[in-house]
Amino acid sequence: MTKPGIVENDPWLEPHQPKIEDRINKWQAKEQQLLQNAASLKEFASGHLYFGLHKTSEGWVIRELAPNATAIYLVGECNHWRISDDFKFTSLPNGVWELKLPQSALLHGQKYKLHITWEGGEGDRIPAYTTRVIQNPDNHIFDAVVWASDEPYQWKNKAPDISTYPPIIYEAHVGMATENEGVGTYNEFREKILPRIHKAGYNTIQLMAIQEHPYYGSFGYHVSNFFAVSSRFGTPYELKQLVDEAHGLGIAVIMDIVHSHSVKNELEGLGKFDGTGHLYFHEGPRREHIAWDSLCFDYGKIEVLHFLLSNCRYWLEEFNFDGFRFDGITSMLYFDHGLGRDFNSYDFYFDGGQDDDAITYITLANKLIQEVKPGAIAIAEDMSGMPGLAAPIADGGMGFHFRLSMGIPDFWIKLIKEATDDTWPMGGIFHELTTRRADERTISYAESHDQALVGDKTIIFRLIDQEMYWHMDKKSENLVIDRGMALHKMIRLVTLSTASGGYLNFMGNEFGHPEWIDFPREGNNWSYKYARRQWSLADNRELRYHWLADFDRDMLNLINVENILQQEWCNHVVSNEGDKILAYERKGLLFVFNFHPTHSYTDYGIAVQPGKYRIYLNTDSNIYGGFGHIDESITYYTEKPGKPASLQPHYIKLYLPSRTALVLKHMPSKSVY
Repeated sequence: MTKPGIVENDPWLEPHQPKIEDRINKWQAKEQQLLQNAASLKEFASGHLYFGLHKTSEGWVIRELAPNATAIYLVGECNHWRISDDFKFTSLPNGVWELKLPQSALLHGQKYKLHITWEGGEGDRIPAYTTRVIQNPDNHIFDAVVWASDEPYQWKNKAPDISTYPPIIYEAHVGMATENEGVGTYNEFREKILPRIHKAGYNTIQLMAIQEHPYYGSFGYHVSNFFAVSSRFGTPYELKQLVDEAHGLGIAVIMDIVHSHSVKNELEGLGKFDGTGHLYFHEGPRREHIAWDSLCFDYGKIEVLHFLLSNCRYWLEEFNFDGFRFDGITSMLYFDHGLGRDFNSYDFYFDGGQDDDAITYITLANKLIQEVKPGAIAIAEDMSGMPGLAAPIADGGMGFHFRLSMGIPDFWIKLIKEATDDTWPMGGIFHELTTRRADERTISYAESHDQALVGDKTIIFRLIDQEMYWHMDKKSENLVIDRGMALHKMIRLVTLSTASGGYLNFMGNEFGHPEWIDFPREGNNWSYKYARRQWSLADNRELRYHWLADFDRDMLNLINVENILQQEWCNHVVSNEGDKILAYERKGLLFVFNFHPTHSYTDYGIAVQPGKYRIYLNTDSNIYGGFGHIDESITYYTEKPGKPASLQPHYIKLYLPSRTALVLKHMPSKSVY
């Protein structure tokens, strides 16, 4: 075997080449095994077309995998929830059960379940492949629902080609997107939030909590029904409308997909579907996730690969999603779920504690995604930095297009919490924001939903805290607010403009949404007060919030118009620790930051390419709530300080107020000497 590309790109991987080659051999062997009875991965990933409830020209057919079952009955509104031989499944080979019914036996919208018996027990279950589940608001019990429209959804808009541009992602949760204290809907999101996202300049939406989950407060990460759209927010048809209309606005839509674990529930989940705990999950100590109170899939089982790969295909085809953000990848990669590892050595990635079955699944999933929808993207939520995770499969990688830069928000939190303003490290900031593996692209972000949850704080709340309650009106003067507003803009600009592949922002954080996220639970008396977004704050021109939103919009417009993320790397210019000045160049734009809390500088020299420069964006502008200390009409011409001229760099001299960032555009011209 020739040396894998990821080893060619990173000589430090050479000692681990045998392990990398072994992983490649394992996923290739597994693919060959899966293709023994299928022409492609896409054909193999068709479990949802065979299992579950389907309406055919001959009537209804429902199939489920339950090898340990001794009998299965369909019970529901169709038969008054009584066990009847008329609704008894037939056992087929390989643990498959099947029931065929005439068209008159079931009606669209009827509730039903499976009653499964096994040696020593019995119980009601939600079908594993069901596409519709609803919860009874009175007793909170979930039921499957007959969902088979006679007319398939007619897509009106072509999906944008997400592979042709860097994703600028708006991370969103449909349920908490409403300002009312309740659960928002797909229709409300489509009608009220989509226009906001489009106007703000984001080109991709990442929808959270789409797969059905029994506990709303889990943020959608304890999934019970993997093929079912969360009914809290509306119907499958309404979700398709949302995706379709986003496409019409030129916005791609990806979804959080949770294949790293499953909720432990048995009545509505897969916990003990056929009476055993290991149909989809590990047996023994590996069955339960020690930190998440959930169950861990056994990726070595063909049945699990069939289930999860089919799930990927289902969401791409049925709902026209443009890709996925895979949750919990670190947990999948390591037998110990990455807990307690600091990953400060390559040995941590190849010490035998890695789950090669999970790595095989990840690789096959990314290969499948491109078969089903070429150009769709896959983003890994991984904190470990596993080499090859976001490298092409052809190079020996696992095929993710992007990895979330999870260290960046941790870096900002640590800096804000532990360092005084006059000690912020300019070189450290640039290093943290630009350091990545050369063979992968990453999604940079200052904060996501994780940083907004109870027990943590958003950046704006860390910077301003309780002053936000009293001094966000424009008439109020407050130094804490001034500092927080200035740094909020600067942190976002430096994070986005140094990104290598894309950028992410959580819903509402662009305008400095106050407080935290806390879903209704017993501890807060089931309140929705903190599980919503107060859009009216950003709409109120008497308050300062809209200044942050306006800056975010113009910042994104600059990035998109100038295509700066198309240039892979930033060119470092200066990081002066004493002056707290950071400057770098990217695709003809010069980014200059003065992070000093008190010192402003006149005629500060920055080494640049010869020509002239005009201010493109100014965080201190009045239109963004700044002080307007800079004359933005000035054209800056480069100078040379001395001779011999050929050995001296060109400079521009700038006025740099404290806590201000400037973006200047380079326009080639003769220099002034």
